[in-house]
Amino acid sequence: MPLLSLPCKRLTLAVLAPEQAALESDFYRRNQRHLARWSPIRPSDYHSPENIRPRLEVQASAFEAGLAVHFALLDPDNGQMIGACNFSGITRGAFQACYLGYHIDESRQGQGLMQEALEAGIGYMFDEQKLHRIMANYIPGNERSARLLERLGFEREGYAKAYLSIAGRWQDHVLTALINDRFETPEQRWSRRLA
Repeated sequence: MPLLSLPCKRLTLAVLAPEQAALESDFYRRNQRHLARWSPIRPSDYHSPENIRPRLEVQASAFEAGLAVHFALLDPDNGQMIGACNFSGITRGAFQACYLGYHIDESRQGQGLMQEALEAGIGYMFDEQKLHRIMANYIPGNERSARLLERLGFEREGYAKAYLSIAGRWQDHVLTALINDRFETPEQRWSRRLA
């Protein structure tokens, strides 16, 4: 059973338990070539269930500690994993922010599923995790990501040279962020209660 499930209209967002490693392994093996140009180079056994299970254990601990939320996108009809959206590097205090990363099954592109998943995931991060900012970065030329983030309301904030090692080389990234306009600091909540 997942650690958390968020039902959406056409999919379910789930924080996978370590026992579900085979589900994630199947997704990445099916999509290895499709995702290669957007991913770091990995060892050949990186996506085996034996290697995914300890990562899911770490992700479960991070979820429980409020440090990250790694969602699998599940097809409600057959339970198959069809994508992922990860809210990682959660920083509290004066920042209240995280980073967003995502990818979807090659056969499910262009159906609006990732937008549906991210709308639900962002809602959870803003409303339940009480974050103020979500940052998402993409490689120039990744027009699908650029359009998706724009539709979701992310604004371009900068450009980072040689930002991440992707597909075996350091690649530039466009930096974007989405601000939670409903966010209140503890001081604002306290002032409102006194008014």
